[in-house]
Amino acid sequence: MLLTLPMAVSAQDNTWERENAKVPYKENADPKYLAGAVPEVNGKVVFSTTIEAPGKSKKEIYDLLLDYFTKLTKEDNQLEQSRISYTDDAQHEKLVASYQEWLVFKNKPLMLDRTRFFYQLAAEIKDGKVTIYMSRIYYLYDEERQPTTYQAEEWINDRYGLNKKKTKTSRVSGKFRRKTIDRKDYLFSKIEQLLTK
Repeated sequence: MLLTLPMAVSAQDNTWERENAKVPYKENADPKYLAGAVPEVNGKVVFSTTIEAPGKSKKEIYDLLLDYFTKLTKEDNQLEQSRISYTDDAQHEKLVASYQEWLVFKNKPLMLDRTRFFYQLAAEIKDGKVTIYMSRIYYLYDEERQPTTYQAEEWINDRYGLNKKKTKTSRVSGKFRRKTIDRKDYLFSKIEQLLTK
C-alpha cells in the first residue's frame, strides 16, 4: 500500500528487508528476474528446490525445518496469521507453513510502499534430502486507499510480469516479481545453509 506519513517510517525490518531495501531496481532487470524465473506447474506459480543433506535422517531434517519455519512466523515482518499449518510428527515426511508478511518496495521519509504478501512453504522430506516448495502466492496491495488482490498467476508470471519482448520486468507488476524472487532466494538459501552446515 502507498501511505503518506508525517515523519520518517521506522518499520521493524528483519535482516532480509534491511539488506534488500538498499538494492535499487531498474526496469532493465538483472537476468535472474527475466524469462523462466517464475515457474508454473499446472498453471500455478510454484518455486521449488531440492537440497541435499548428506548424513541427516528424515527426523533430523524435519526437526531443523520445524524449528526454522516456526521462528520465521515470529519475525518482525510477519503478521499474526503466519502459522505452521501441517506437521507430521510420526513419519517426518511433510511439513507445511502459511505466511503473511510485508514486502516493502520503498520505505523513506513521507512514503511507505508495501504489499501484504501471502505464501505457503511446504517440505517433502526423505533421508538425506528435502524438496522445498513455495506456492499459493498472492498479494493484497494499497489497503488504505483501494485494496486490490493479485494472484501470482495473473501478476508475476512471465506473461504478466515481463514486457512483450521478455527483456524487462513490467512497469507495474515488476516490483512484485522482483521482491518475490528475492524473498524466495533468501528463504531457500537460509534453508540450505541450515541443512548443510
